[in-house]
Amino acid sequence: MGSDQTSRRDFVKMGAAVAGTVATWNATSYAKIVGANDRVRTAVVGCGDRMKGALIPSFLQHAKEMNFEFVAISDLWNRRREDGVAYIQKKGGPKVDTVRNNDELYARKDVDAVLIATADFQHAKHGVEAVKAGRDAYVEKPLAHTMKDARAIRDTVHANKQIVQIGTQRRSTPSYQKAYEYIKSGKFGDINMVEMTWNVNQPGRWRRPNVVPLLKEQDTDWKRYLMDQPYEPFDARKYLEFRLFWPYSSGIPDQWLVHQIDTVHWFSGYPNPRSVVANGGIYQWHDGRKNWDTMTAVFDYGPESEPTKGFQVLYSSRQTNSAGGVKEIYYSNGGSLDMDKQIVNSTGGLTAKAAAEMGMKANQLPTFALSEHAEAASTAADTGADPMTSANMLNWMQCVRSRKQPNANVDAGYSHSVALCMTIAAIQTGQRVTFNSKTQQILAGGKVYA
Repeated sequence: MGSDQTSRRDFVKMGAAVAGTVATWNATSYAKIVGANDRVRTAVVGCGDRMKGALIPSFLQHAKEMNFEFVAISDLWNRRREDGVAYIQKKGGPKVDTVRNNDELYARKDVDAVLIATADFQHAKHGVEAVKAGRDAYVEKPLAHTMKDARAIRDTVHANKQIVQIGTQRRSTPSYQKAYEYIKSGKFGDINMVEMTWNVNQPGRWRRPNVVPLLKEQDTDWKRYLMDQPYEPFDARKYLEFRLFWPYSSGIPDQWLVHQIDTVHWFSGYPNPRSVVANGGIYQWHDGRKNWDTMTAVFDYGPESEPTKGFQVLYSSRQTNSAGGVKEIYYSNGGSLDMDKQIVNSTGGLTAKAAAEMGMKANQLPTFALSEHAEAASTAADTGADPMTSANMLNWMQCVRSRKQPNANVDAGYSHSVALCMTIAAIQTGQRVTFNSKTQQILAGGKVYA
């Protein structure tokens, strides 16, 4: 998640939980697993900002205890390969080999698993490559922003035995896990509304003005970068600032919507929205980008057979004013579950006065915190790792050892991809978009879109 801006408060809340999980997986623990004494030799696929900023530190935090080790870096740009080698060594890892592309990588016999953090449109394709090559994989989100790619990686993973974790790390975060358990207990009541925002004020968000001039076509492999996209002349901005340009990314939906909509699927049990509408545009940052700097989308969730049951999700995001920040609030008739503040309380719940007018009883949720680690020192923060990513990485490592399904498995990734593809269809067509669960097709204005 290249866009996460976890505050020190979040690091503190997560630290003890991550450290506690590590403590339960020491050398004695994993030695009991068949094959656990074999070192898991791991390669980096795509050594950009997300890999260096979160995945590599998270991997190295747990590598010794879990007996994992970096052995190689695959990246099309020679500069990133060289920088990646130096970065891993700086962080206390070994000196690793470099390869120019994934064909060279998977020809090696010393690679058991890979971390994939390439451009958004490449994630699913690179995941399919890894699984077909017999490697376990940690694949960054979004899993896919086309239904073709989403179906391909879901079907490939189902047909093989590789362990694939998707980078929607909320699923490995203790406070989110506690919220999930609370909702599933029935004590929260039915979800009747969700409000989500992701607001920043950053003209440089996803821009790389200092790096773009450094990338020369002769130093990379532009045709390999494009993969199955239509050919167009080399463009360093579309290579390095891909989040601003469709079809390499959809921007806000690919980067930010996916994380938050994934929790809706997890908490509610619904695998996809019933419908999506969206609006927005490029209102301020006219810098050549093609993806919107402001977006609002409304999702309808509920059982297909009962259109009168369910709830709405109101999602808004802008890169032009940071007021409101990141917000993720679930509502029921009894109150609110606020994932930003990590509390449950009676805010908005049915008061005694309002209930009495209809001969009903008040419905007011108790107030309590979802995080029990507010004062704990953060091991993850001290090592430079994002604690949420660190927890997700550890879960993947554990599952590579145990061969159990990870928290953010490919089916969860497929679900967020469906919601993402529906949102993109709503943006591109201006239509109300629905999903046919029987055919697994997206419909825009009643016609098949994808």
